[in-house]
Amino acid sequence: MAITAAQINELRKTTGAGMLDCKKALEEMGGEMDHAVDYLRKKGLAAASKKAGRAATEGMVATAISADGKKGVLVEINSETDFVAKNDTFQAFVKQVADHVLQKDPADLEALLAQPFAADEAKTVQGLLTESIALIGENMQIRRFASFSVAGNGMVGSYIHAGGKIGVLVEAAFDGAADQRLAAALRDVAMHVAAAAPSYLQRNEVPGDVLEREKGIYRDKARQTGKPDNIIEKILEGQVNKFYGEICLLEQAFVKDPDKTVQKYLADTGKELGGAITLTRFTKFVLGEGLEKKESDFAAEVAAAAGL
Repeated sequence: MAITAAQINELRKTTGAGMLDCKKALEEMGGEMDHAVDYLRKKGLAAASKKAGRAATEGMVATAISADGKKGVLVEINSETDFVAKNDTFQAFVKQVADHVLQKDPADLEALLAQPFAADEAKTVQGLLTESIALIGENMQIRRFASFSVAGNGMVGSYIHAGGKIGVLVEAAFDGAADQRLAAALRDVAMHVAAAAPSYLQRNEVPGDVLEREKGIYRDKARQTGKPDNIIEKILEGQVNKFYGEICLLEQAFVKDPDKTVQKYLADTGKELGGAITLTRFTKFVLGEGLEKKESDFAAEVAAAAGL
């Protein structure tokens, strides 16, 4: 019998299994919904639905870079516990998803989950996620991803800190002959971003309201000292420059050589490589950032599980 999209969707909502798995189950069971549910349960594919509501705030940030260094992606996938995040199976899953994003370039998270999985197009990325949840035994979520690509001789650099707690991508244009020295320099800049946490690339990206708020604070502090307005404005100029140096990547003191700004480091490196390096953008993922972590009482959980 013909299986309808409505049947597949209903089974998917009931079990949490992937769409292709639901379609196969319905076909195998002649469209009988209850039998299809049992079929998926026996295959271990329906177990994920019981875990889907549990908080997933641990996990891993990972990166994948193309062989020529011109494209790179950053992904964050969450698990319930740090223990699972350190599991080889979970880490292999994260790498598979990062490699898929690099190859297939999905437009957004919804498109990613619906795409046929690059390494096995018989299943979708959602199907792979559902299978992995059932295999690993914890709720997992593909939370977000970023993708950079650059033309010409530019490159994308990356850095992963603390085994996947922080991940950074940087992108740069280059008008010389790029080689691994450029890749190494961009990795150093990505490492700097992980450590120094800039908010913007350069001055012109700082929103006007953010700048005016800082100016207002500096101006009020200076007025409290009783200094005349012309002196206050000179003080204000210095404070604003200092503010830019704290929040703008190119103006920050480079972590590996604090006597230079990041801009000076890139300029010096570009000269060594026979060209000019222009950093064009960056992004940083901090694992679990913005997610509400559930505080648990382990002893109480054990007692509840034991029926005490």
